[in-house]
Amino acid sequence: MFDFSILTENIDMYLMGFKNTVIASLIALGGSFAIGTIIAVMRIAPSRPLNWIGTAYVEFIRNIPLILITFIFYFGLPTLNIRLDGFVAGTIGLAVYTAAFIAEAVRAGIQSVSSGQMEAARSSGLTYVQAMYYVILPQAVKIVIPPLGNQFINLVKNSSILGVVAGLDLMYFGDLVASKTFVTFDVYIFVAIFYLVLTVPLSLSVGYLEKRLARSY
Repeated sequence: MFDFSILTENIDMYLMGFKNTVIASLIALGGSFAIGTIIAVMRIAPSRPLNWIGTAYVEFIRNIPLILITFIFYFGLPTLNIRLDGFVAGTIGLAVYTAAFIAEAVRAGIQSVSSGQMEAARSSGLTYVQAMYYVILPQAVKIVIPPLGNQFINLVKNSSILGVVAGLDLMYFGDLVASKTFVTFDVYIFVAIFYLVLTVPLSLSVGYLEKRLARSY
C-alpha cells in the first residue's frame, strides 16, 4: 500500500514542482516551436549557407544528450560571466533540444505541400518569406500536428532535466521529499502521477486533433 501521508504532508512541494514544470514546459514549447520552424525554413531555403546552418543545428543537437546541452547553459555560460539559474538554464536547454526534432517534423510538412503553392505565391508578388509565412507554413503545420504533438509530450517528460540543475521542477521537489522522508518508491510514484496529469490530457488532445484533421482531409 502507498503511504498517502507522504503526498498530503508534502503537497505544497509537489504542487510547487508541478507549477514550475507546467511553466517550464509552456515556455520551452513556445520557444522550441519558434526555433524549430525557423530552422526548418532555413533547411529548405534557396540559400546554401542557410541550408548548412540549419542542417548543422539539427545534426549537432539531435546527436548529443539533453543533459549535456543543459549543462552547457548551466555550467558553461558562467565561464563567459553569464549566470543562469537552474530553471532558466534547464528551460532554454529543453527548448533548444526539442527544436531540432520539431524542425525535422516541420520540414517534412513543408516538403509535403505542393511546390505549385510556392510558385503561385511568388508569382502573385509575395517574397519568399511572405509566401512561406502566409501560404506554406499554415498548411504544413496542419499536416504535422500528430508528430508535433508527440514532440510536445516528449518535451513535458524531458522537463525532468530541470531537476538535475536545481530547476525547482517536479523531479527536484520529488528528490527533496525523498531525502526528507527516506522513502523513494512512494515519492516517485506520486511524481509520476503528476506527470500523467500533464501528459495524458495532452495525448488525448493530440489524438482528437488528428482524427478531426483526418476527417477534414
